[in-house]
Amino acid sequence: MFTAICLDDFVAKLPKERQEAIKKRTAELLAEEATLRQVREARELSQEEVAKKLHIKQAAVSKLERRTDICLSTLRHYIEVMGGQLEIVARFPDHAVRITQFEALDPKRCPQE
Repeated sequence: MFTAICLDDFVAKLPKERQEAIKKRTAELLAEEATLRQVREARELSQEEVAKKLHIKQAAVSKLERRTDICLSTLRHYIEVMGGQLEIVARFPDHAVRITQFEALDPKRCPQE
């Protein structure tokens, strides 16, 4: 007979090295396609930590993470304070093109955010 076991319980019984490998791979998979909140959590950062680095309040980080429309400069700055680099890529059926014209944008130029 098959006995069900909770995934967390199963992982907790694995060797520490295996647990760390699972945690690392989970973060990698989340980073491949994720919301801003999921990226922040995968980087093991709190909204408070990101807010401090952005010089804004925690509530503003929460609002930023829920937005569906955002200035590229603001998004770039958010990603950079987490240690990342934002790249914009246009994908076409036959090739992909990295768009570079937005790389020097200043986040202070988006007063609405």
